[in-house]
Amino acid sequence: MTDSAPVVPTPAKVSLADDFVDIFVAPSRVFARRANSGFFTIMVILTVILGLLFLGNRGTMQGIMDAEFARQMAAAAKQNPAMTEQQIAMGKKVAGYMTSFGAFIGIPIGILIVGLGAWITGKLLDAKMGYTTATTIAAYSFMPRIIEAFAINAQGWMIDTDALTGRFQLSLGVGRFLDPEMSAGLLGLLGRIDIFTIWVTVLLAIGIATVGKLSREKAVVAGVVMWTLGALPAFWALIRG
Repeated sequence: MTDSAPVVPTPAKVSLADDFVDIFVAPSRVFARRANSGFFTIMVILTVILGLLFLGNRGTMQGIMDAEFARQMAAAAKQNPAMTEQQIAMGKKVAGYMTSFGAFIGIPIGILIVGLGAWITGKLLDAKMGYTTATTIAAYSFMPRIIEAFAINAQGWMIDTDALTGRFQLSLGVGRFLDPEMSAGLLGLLGRIDIFTIWVTVLLAIGIATVGKLSREKAVVAGVVMWTLGALPAFWALIRG
């Protein structure tokens, strides 16, 4: 009589719906199991969801974006007095298009750029992962932006957004309490001290550390580096004055 081989249970198949839950309660599990799954599918799903939410928030954001555009045009005219009415009209047309459909373009571009930053950060910390894996981490780390979009929508119902003149005034961070007319570079920098920006940064750090098998200390460094990389445009605007 021979002993029968032990029965190894088949791992339960995990769906993308599970990922949308686990990324908020057990993010390291998501990054571990999706490290080699590729970023395209999740990027498309996030782009559609956030794009539709962006469209839904258009009424809330329209007055704010008009004020932002007027402020930017005033600054541009100051730097370039020769700017024509046609150029201003074209800029306004583009701004209107971006207010309606910008998320459908900006979200995938943002994920690809953040993925590049995660890959560079991983390289600096000796994490063994390629660009595709880093961009997968970036895509999953964008999920808190869905909650942020709902938070903006809720504020649109509760407060008079027509009185607001800056996009950070709807944020849940330091930028909410700052004057939109202050230095754009300083506002952009302080505006990154925000619940959702920090949340995304923490997820990026967890993802890089989980997949790259880094220590907790290096995970903290990864988070600091990623937050700083995201702040580079604000630093540049601050330097330019």
